[in-house]
Amino acid sequence: MRTQQEFRTETAASTHSGALAVGLALIGLAGGTALVISTVALGPWALLPGLSLVLVGILALAGLYMQQPNEARILTLFGRYCGSDRREGLRWANPLMLKRKISLRSRNFNAPTLKVNDKRGNPVEISAAVVWRVQDTARAVFEVDDFEVYVRIQAEAAIRHLAAQFAYDEGDDIHSGEITLRAGQDEVAAALVKQLQERFGDAGVEVQDAKITHLAYAPEIAQVMLRRQQAEAIISARKKIVLGAVSMVEEALKGLSERSIVELDDERKAAMVSNLLVVLCSDKETQPIVNTGTLYN
Repeated sequence: MRTQQEFRTETAASTHSGALAVGLALIGLAGGTALVISTVALGPWALLPGLSLVLVGILALAGLYMQQPNEARILTLFGRYCGSDRREGLRWANPLMLKRKISLRSRNFNAPTLKVNDKRGNPVEISAAVVWRVQDTARAVFEVDDFEVYVRIQAEAAIRHLAAQFAYDEGDDIHSGEITLRAGQDEVAAALVKQLQERFGDAGVEVQDAKITHLAYAPEIAQVMLRRQQAEAIISARKKIVLGAVSMVEEALKGLSERSIVELDDERKAAMVSNLLVVLCSDKETQPIVNTGTLYN
């Protein structure tokens, strides 16, 4: 990799106000035309001063260019970089210089949906939207062949690399508190911005924002993963139901014992616990059975 010092960096170009150039051009054209007309009868050599003024006026007009806000011009003279002009309005520079316009406005890149493997090796579909702008015009033009194509390719590479660093969702093989693509949206977005800036820096491009816009399992495993998520949800719900039922049974037995409402031996306590757990943990309605005999019949 090249160091920062080896990259070409933007420098300010030496340009002038276009209003002054327009005034000089009008004076040169008007004065030169009048001088040519007045000296036409004196011979060819007498026309040189007037023609020179006309030529000066034409050159003054040829160096004019209009620059809009958030635009810049890359100025080159015979293949040599002469600087960048970011000042807006009517500007003038050497007419022999080539002036390449480049936009400094923010741009959006909506990456296509990519199929990649996450940290677990599961195929997932992922896409992102990137907001970027040109920060260093010299790097953008001279360090890469086409900075717009460079941004597109490097953005897709960064998204692929990001997806491989995180698991899609939590699981038994994932450490507790580990960041995942689905749960850690803010952390994942920050990691994406960091990766993009590292890649775009060579082209003089600044990353302003990046967000995941699409995230899903690939179609070939989507149904399997959906059943897995449903099973995990059912297990979690059942666990909470059982814990709650045990607490309720414990409170019921404790209340009966403290208030001396009824004395139960271990066998009857076990039967009561069994019946209460069935009623509280069942996912269907239970049918009550009325005991018309004694407690033990």
